[in-house]
Amino acid sequence: MATASWNGTMIAQADNAQVQLVDNNVYFPQACVNMDYLQASTHTSVCGWKGTASYYDVVVDGKVNFNAAWIYRDPLPDARNIAGHLAFWKGVNVER
Repeated sequence: MATASWNGTMIAQADNAQVQLVDNNVYFPQACVNMDYLQASTHTSVCGWKGTASYYDVVVDGKVNFNAAWIYRDPLPDARNIAGHLAFWKGVNVER
């Protein structure tokens, strides 16, 4: 079971999380993420083999971790297994 937590709160947990071998990030299916803790950000980034990522701020108990989660809604073909999955960084504790 993979989990993601921040500021003492469980944000995501999944038995079927995807691990990308190239970047070693854990990608959680959106259905396994508590979206109550995420607020859409205007930030985006582009990866040459995954495509364009959209970001979320993680918000727990009034504390904000800006752009700490991202999703590839329409990834490039080589990364289609992470379509609709979220990953975390910037101090979010991810365990697998």
